[in-house]
Amino acid sequence: MARAALKIGVRDLAEMASVTTATLTRYENERGGMHADTRDKVKRALEAAGVEFIPENGGGAGVRLKK
Repeated sequence: MARAALKIGVRDLAEMASVTTATLTRYENERGGMHADTRDKVKRALEAAGVEFIPENGGGAGVRLKK
């Protein structure tokens, strides 16, 4: 959802986070987990690009663009 909000592709995010496209694709397709350090790199890259992560509030966790 974060990538869609930013209108960026897997290759773009992989470059921004310094991870492989295969890692992101596997994770997005629910074919494997992600190491904590890799997850943190992706999260930091998305946050730097303008995504805000919304914590669980009874309706589920989510993302939105920062104002």
